[in-house]
Amino acid sequence: MDGSAQRLKASDFDDITKEILTTAITIFQCLVVTRINVRLTPGLMKMILKRTSHVCNELKTKMRSLTGSFFGFRANDSREVIRHNRDRAESLKEGLLFAYKDWESKQGIYKTDLLQMGVNHMWFANRNNEGIVYHQYFNPLPVETMALLLASIECCIDEWGTGIKEDVKFSAANYASVYNTHLDSLQRFEEHTAPYKLLEKIRVNLHDAARFHAGVDFLLASSTGSCVTEEAFDDALLEYEQEMQDEEEEQDERDGTEAQGDM
Repeated sequence: MDGSAQRLKASDFDDITKEILTTAITIFQCLVVTRINVRLTPGLMKMILKRTSHVCNELKTKMRSLTGSFFGFRANDSREVIRHNRDRAESLKEGLLFAYKDWESKQGIYKTDLLQMGVNHMWFANRNNEGIVYHQYFNPLPVETMALLLASIECCIDEWGTGIKEDVKFSAANYASVYNTHLDSLQRFEEHTAPYKLLEKIRVNLHDAARFHAGVDFLLASSTGSCVTEEAFDDALLEYEQEMQDEEEEQDERDGTEAQGDM
């Protein structure tokens, strides 16, 4: 090195170092979405998003397609459709209705299927995804991850705020406060329902359902095979004893027949 500033590239490292760096980056990305347990200022959010911008972009891209179809937003220039999209976006954001399982009757807070769909697609798409490989960070699904998902869903809804879909950047300036609001609401919900552990149950269900979506539990069950019971072993012994008895009787019959023939 001549002391001049240089930007390191992946090609600067050997294969082993590349593999280590890839693993380290993946773990860091998992920590970012599961262990952000501090309130984020725009500056801190900007630093985190800068380091893991492609993770947030991936999350936003996945949630955009899921959110649009889930809530029935439609791309159409007619006044009726534009009005429908605008009214739907406004109503969903009012009182955090989009976080309910049934937003029309306002039932099932934090049980919306959209959260589960987001978890499945982002971290549990298959048995090689981060949620399975680094399961210790996702079991149960962290409150911070739920807050990040809710913030991304709100960003996707905001894209339909005018009735016509517009790109809204999932940036620190726009969504640090939104993330903090969701995190605060989740924590207050957890405290308010502490005797029943409602949020913990939701988080466990989100993780368990995601594992099932990834096919891990099915694969584990298939790989272990069915257990043979002691009764089956006892039956095998009885069958063997019966076979031996039948063979002895057959042999006695043959011996008797031969003896009569010699007479």
